[in-house]
Amino acid sequence: MTYRYEKILTNPVFVSTIRKIEEMEKDRFYCRHGMEHLISVARISYIISLEEQAGLSKDIIYAAALLHDIGRATEYETGSPHNSSGAETAKDIMYECGYSEEEITVVTDSIRSHGHESRKTEGTSLEKILCRADKLSRTCFKCRAYESCNWTDERKNNTLVY
Repeated sequence: MTYRYEKILTNPVFVSTIRKIEEMEKDRFYCRHGMEHLISVARISYIISLEEQAGLSKDIIYAAALLHDIGRATEYETGSPHNSSGAETAKDIMYECGYSEEEITVVTDSIRSHGHESRKTEGTSLEKILCRADKLSRTCFKCRAYESCNWTDERKNNTLVY
């Protein structure tokens, strides 16, 4: 079975944007937002969805996770929040990969809100899962930048699960 998220991985806009982000972050001391992070978030999101019997399709979960930080390049270039610019880029990519308008709306809404701490308790199932997986993908408790990181202790991931 071929999933549409496989098409995302080869979409020219996705590929070039991820390369751009990885290049922009190559000397970054703090968390990075390249393929390793995106795949970690996808896998963790899928595990959470299965454990919680959320009823979300793998195709939607992986699309949201792979695209959730796609706006980082724009944020670095213009200063605009990556959530909103990323949702717009994700919409175009998902359309090219055969997702429906309804699926695109669900994913782009979760991308727009994934960085908001309130999503741990509010929002759709996908929004909550994406927020948790994004945090769990970070090993703050073992990070060499822990002391100088500007994230609050509450925002940092200090455990394997929560």
